[in-house]
Amino acid sequence: MSTTQKTPARSPIMEAVHEAAADLHRHGFIDQRRMRKYDLMCLEPVTDYDAQKIRSLRERYQLSQSVLASLLNTSLSAVRQWEAGDKRPGGPSQKLLSILDHKGIDAFV
Repeated sequence: MSTTQKTPARSPIMEAVHEAAADLHRHGFIDQRRMRKYDLMCLEPVTDYDAQKIRSLRERYQLSQSVLASLLNTSLSAVRQWEAGDKRPGGPSQKLLSILDHKGIDAFV
């Protein structure tokens, strides 16, 4: 993550901490590795995708269940179980669903 971009913060306090760290980094008082830690602390949590959100996301991009499974590198049965509400996607799948939701299908192609 680039430190020149505005990093979404969880709270106004975290935003202020991140801004101060970015200033320190710009002036050479904080190295890139330490700045990445501040970037990670300030990331928004990933949205929790339930059955309804997954189905509406898939329909928004007009994807079949099998194509969505392919994009997420998971099985068709997993997508079916998510949409039926039998199971919930794990962390990596939640993150990929979030990327699809916010960045669109072009992020995968």
